[in-house]
Amino acid sequence: MAVLKVIEIMASSAKSWEDAAGNAVKTAGKTVKEIRSVYVQDMSAVVKKNKITEYRVNVKITFEVMG
Repeated sequence: MAVLKVIEIMASSAKSWEDAAGNAVKTAGKTVKEIRSVYVQDMSAVVKKNKITEYRVNVKITFEVMG
């Protein structure tokens, strides 16, 4: 039986929401091992002069707790 834990992370990217989600997983992976999934809960963007300048995501990352 595996024990799983969920953490919430906010991340951003100048490229896309997909890249922002990838940045969240990459950042979490520095301190968390055995990441199982990522769930994009919310997406938003910063707009300046009618152009999107930053994509933001709020994600939930599920990982296995090592016992």
